[in-house]
Amino acid sequence: MIRHLTNRIQYRIAAPAMTIAALGALVLAACGSSSDATARGAETSGGTALAKTANPAPIHGPYSPQIDPANFVARIDNPLLPFKPGTTLRYRGVAENGKTPQLDTETVTQQTKRIMGVECAVIRDTVSSRGKAVERTLDWYAQDRKGNVWYFGEDARDFQNGHFVKASDSWQAGVDGAQPGVIMEAHPKPGDAYRQEYYPGHAVDQAKVLGHSAVKVPYRSFPKALVTVERSALEPGTLEKKYNVAGIGVVAERITKGNHERFDLVGVKK
Repeated sequence: MIRHLTNRIQYRIAAPAMTIAALGALVLAACGSSSDATARGAETSGGTALAKTANPAPIHGPYSPQIDPANFVARIDNPLLPFKPGTTLRYRGVAENGKTPQLDTETVTQQTKRIMGVECAVIRDTVSSRGKAVERTLDWYAQDRKGNVWYFGEDARDFQNGHFVKASDSWQAGVDGAQPGVIMEAHPKPGDAYRQEYYPGHAVDQAKVLGHSAVKVPYRSFPKALVTVERSALEPGTLEKKYNVAGIGVVAERITKGNHERFDLVGVKK
């Protein structure tokens, strides 16, 4: 389940209606892109060929990405999702009911965590409502040599009955059958579909690239943002659109089906 700005299905942007709407309909057809076909062909050779396909995290067929620590780099500098240590992004929005105000603060820490032999950046994400934290999450990401940003899991905590408790959708790649996924491709193209996380029964988010659109948020107006749509088999009635801008990362998120949650970027501190 996508929980927050970098990885959750819960989150006015004027987009070209025909283009985005038409492309958005494709996600409901289960993503039969050419990159998926390439991935399926690669899987028949035993899985090792997955590293050679254009889609490192295919949504069809057996899923077992080949993770070689030597294929990862120290910095996450993908233009559409840069995680520079010390950077803090602030978002304002509303909860699922469309009314309760929320603040999401995402900080790229100086910390790292070794997962499956890969040194992952630790991103601290805190969601607050009316001045009180309601979610606290540590997310783990790493970038491969091709520029794909991988998602290696999250330690998510929800505030319940006066204290924070570990959420059921917390997961870590390599533990209990969980596998990492891709949170941002190196070269996203319309129609691309990929797994973002893979922990059956707990976290199985997928994304599809729709195209590009202008976007206006309180922080700034941007002439071009990458638009993706995310979904999870665990929440089949929910769809989320996400907008990423080069040099910043996520600037807006909208639940387009299922509830009324949304977030807008209001500040960046580097």
